[in-house]
Amino acid sequence: MLVPLGWTWGIICLLVVGFYTAYANWLLAAFHFINGQRFIRYRDLMGLLFGREMYYITWVSQFLTLLLGNMGFILLGGRALKEINSEFSDSPLRLQYFIVVTGATYCIYSFLIPTMSAMRRWLGPSTVLTFAYIVILLVVAVKDGKAKTKRDYAIHGNKADRVLNAFGAISAIIVCNTSGLLLEIQSTLRKPAVSNMRKALYLQFSVGLVFYYGVSMVGYWAYGSTVSEYLPGELSGPKSVKVLINAAVFLQSIVSQHMFAAPIHETLDTKFLKLETGMNTKENLKRRFYMRALLFTVNSFVTAAFPFMGNFVNLFGSFTLVPLTFVFPSMIFIKVKGKTARVEKNLWHWFNIVIFSLLAVVTTISAVRLIVNNVQKYHFFADT
Repeated sequence: MLVPLGWTWGIICLLVVGFYTAYANWLLAAFHFINGQRFIRYRDLMGLLFGREMYYITWVSQFLTLLLGNMGFILLGGRALKEINSEFSDSPLRLQYFIVVTGATYCIYSFLIPTMSAMRRWLGPSTVLTFAYIVILLVVAVKDGKAKTKRDYAIHGNKADRVLNAFGAISAIIVCNTSGLLLEIQSTLRKPAVSNMRKALYLQFSVGLVFYYGVSMVGYWAYGSTVSEYLPGELSGPKSVKVLINAAVFLQSIVSQHMFAAPIHETLDTKFLKLETGMNTKENLKRRFYMRALLFTVNSFVTAAFPFMGNFVNLFGSFTLVPLTFVFPSMIFIKVKGKTARVEKNLWHWFNIVIFSLLAVVTTISAVRLIVNNVQKYHFFADT
């Protein structure tokens, strides 16, 4: 997020995107109820207000983002396992082996924990893993940064490269700040759902971003423009610390990926399971296993074939997450409250619609260009 932007523009973009993302989600949270009707799915809300076509556009946008995001998590877990293997062997196994192990682990977890609500007991351990990762990484990165006397923060490449890479970085910031699942997550909260969702947003975009952005900034400060996109790979050691932090990444990725894959599982379960007989009947367990196995087999295969999956995540984040996060909430406001709202409020939301639609186009072009460059650089099933 920072390497293509440098310090000044990087900090500005982190703050601006964080603020706008918080505002857009805060706005969308208010539309959990409209005229007394509760909406637990984003696509249902868009379909009611704008017709069947927008229902399917929202549905496809969400699911493309979730599928590609799941592949990104599989790549993350695979890289963490490979880093652990590298600490114990001078000739580590290929990345693809660890991708298969990660996909199989995710599959087993999603079979045993079938819904988002069933994750409740896992949130405590997940929080512990997250803070263990943050604390250990910050301590080691600061130590490495102090030991490194020369660091290069220059933005490399010609003018066109720098501009397009900068928009790619903005796309990455957006992808890492939002999920396009706010209403689905909000549906799991206790009443009053709107105020509780907004409390969660206040916490995430204040305390949460201090840690999240802090890790990014410390990593960039410590290692400069040559820093790896996978920050734990830069740490100097000792071995036990590197193993511990990569283990935390792998374990936390299991819980994190399920949060975003759960809506896909829910859709498949609703379609193919006999829910009237109960979730855990013998026939439903068999069907659930087959569906989970098929999903993660396909996702693991694609991830193994394209080990620069992060660029694909940014691509779909560009033309799916930007509209889902920034454009659609303003469209909803104009549709629901436009007739009674003040003129300046309507103009503000039209401004958001136009600006972020243009941003979606530019960031998509940037993401496609990065993919083309990587296709030329890597071959299928490359051991990156």
